[in-house]
Amino acid sequence: MATLAADPLSRPHAAARDRTFLGLAIVSLLIAVLGFTPTYWSQLPAGTTDVTPLVHLHALVFTAWPLLLVSQAVQIARGRVKHHRLWGMAGISLATMLLLVGIATAVAAMSTRLAHGEGDAARAFLIVPFTGVSVFYLYFMAAAFNFNRADWHKRLIIVATSSVLQAAMARFFFFAKHGVGPGMRPTSFPVAPPTGPLVGSLLLDLLLIYGMAVDWRRDGRVHPAWLWGLGGLLIVQFGRAPFSHTAAWLGFADWLTRFA
Repeated sequence: MATLAADPLSRPHAAARDRTFLGLAIVSLLIAVLGFTPTYWSQLPAGTTDVTPLVHLHALVFTAWPLLLVSQAVQIARGRVKHHRLWGMAGISLATMLLLVGIATAVAAMSTRLAHGEGDAARAFLIVPFTGVSVFYLYFMAAAFNFNRADWHKRLIIVATSSVLQAAMARFFFFAKHGVGPGMRPTSFPVAPPTGPLVGSLLLDLLLIYGMAVDWRRDGRVHPAWLWGLGGLLIVQFGRAPFSHTAAWLGFADWLTRFA
């Protein structure tokens, strides 16, 4: 629901805790924007993006999410709970669109690579964006169902967001390896192995670990939402590479090309 409701626990620390989640939302927005600026946003004025309308929609949706996240965190920090909940309904629609657009964009990219002869490497890599947006939506729905349990709700929203930021984080490693320039995009190079984004995904887990540290310092315990969130993310992050080359996944990837 893209909402970060006020924590009913430890009321003396409520304002500071709201600022913590606002800070995590701002960091998420910075990662999303800075990660895609060299390969997309800065190239739009020069007309060097050379991408499909679906990719443009993908950019809008995946930038709108962290923007809404920050807006919702600001609403809570200012005590505007009613406005926060109303905008949360828009968050449901946006999260659903993010899932559908994310999968559609990933399948279209795989289909293009298949047409260029990249075969099983392209099918295997599909597991990275597919699991990224799927895990995002699962944790988002868990947060939505817990909208009346604010302590669970806002933490699960951060967990969901960290999963969907992996493409933006991977761009930083891409820049370090290949540099930046007009028309420079990952699709200009051979597809990466499914293990490629692992380090970036683990770095994003630091958002959750920071939240754990704040809980421990203020409450003397780590909230279980962080533990469930981090545990699930780690299983996916370390499990997708081995599974990506199985017959089951490669067959599923082929089936998805029917919708490209």
